[in-house]
Amino acid sequence: MATTELKGIITPILTPMNPDETINTEELRKQIDRLIDGKVHGIFPFGTNGEGYILSEKEKCEVLEHTIDQVKGRVPVYAGTGCISTADTIRMSKEAEKLGADVLSIITPSFAVASQKELQEHYTEVAKHVNTPIVLYNIPARTGNKLLPETVARLAADVDLIIGAKDSSGDWENLKAYIAQTKELNKKFYVLSGNDSLILPSLKEGGSGGIAGCSNVYPHVLSSIYNLFQEGRIQEAEKAQESIASFRAVFQYGNPNTVVKKAVSMLGYPVGSCRKPFNYLCPEGEEALAKVLKENAEKGMK
Repeated sequence: MATTELKGIITPILTPMNPDETINTEELRKQIDRLIDGKVHGIFPFGTNGEGYILSEKEKCEVLEHTIDQVKGRVPVYAGTGCISTADTIRMSKEAEKLGADVLSIITPSFAVASQKELQEHYTEVAKHVNTPIVLYNIPARTGNKLLPETVARLAADVDLIIGAKDSSGDWENLKAYIAQTKELNKKFYVLSGNDSLILPSLKEGGSGGIAGCSNVYPHVLSSIYNLFQEGRIQEAEKAQESIASFRAVFQYGNPNTVVKKAVSMLGYPVGSCRKPFNYLCPEGEEALAKVLKENAEKGMK
């Protein structure tokens, strides 16, 4: 197994699209360079912000191929390979491994309710078929299945390839339990916050960083949260963490994925809209977003 240190701010990069909803690979490459110039510590294509839920397997492979080629080893590339069935997840994971992904991020199966036993068996089986580090991905509001801390701890202890977990539940107690219950393992286990407002709190608790959708908009600001924390400049890290609150407040008007992509578009980048039907932001939301972007630009946020 290749070893990859999971740390810092990993951007779940949006998937730029043309007006006809085909993938704009030229702009994808430009966004990758923009993010790496913004000091992010990893690139994660076709995650939730990358609209992985609506891309075909062929499109995912196309995005991953272009991403790996453009990143050129500057930062780790995380591939979102989770599918509903175990067989499909294995196939997608093997394909991502073949293309050269550094890490596999595997979301819990969705729609049908799964027991913790079924989830444990799912991840254990997938790990038998690949040789690339795996990050568990918990986002129960989207999948309907919650990966409990004790299940994460069992998988971490029993499966060598499973080296981390991303918690996007927004439940601070759940994220803390992920950290606490994997702290005493005989291996390094990385816990990443999937909620951007919990990045600094999780770092203080012993977490490793965050997979941060807002870093598509403000890569410098989000990466500075981690970097300042590592330098012991806690007050400055706290200011950086607090600075994204006004942008996150716009999420009340629509799907966060839509808000993030709309924001990047408003900043002047031709990334297009989210794929239909998940592409609407009400006029009040657009007005609030434009106001926040202007205020943050005046503060020097980027």
